[in-house]
Amino acid sequence: MALEITDANFEETVLKSDKPVVVDFWAAWCGPCRMVGPVIDEISTEYEGKAVVGKVDVDANQEFAAKYGVRNIPTVLVFQGGEVVGRQVGVAPKKAYSDAIDALL
Repeated sequence: MALEITDANFEETVLKSDKPVVVDFWAAWCGPCRMVGPVIDEISTEYEGKAVVGKVDVDANQEFAAKYGVRNIPTVLVFQGGEVVGRQVGVAPKKAYSDAIDALL
């Protein structure tokens, strides 16, 4: 399962990570988010130990969604060294997410 990332642990979990980080910004009421969620969970399992994979519920945690200009969900951001190096807005195939991670490993 993907990590639950909140405004409180975002900096420690995402920005200070020495591994690539994939963050899915989502909400429970969002239909397309429910399609992306299981894919993110699969990637989390496949890249365990190699990358950090987590989800931010934008209804409960708005600080970093606002900071990174997340206006549409689902939005998946890829971080390396505390910087955004990739952005996918909307539903994408699993390969799009795994290719983004593989490029950083």
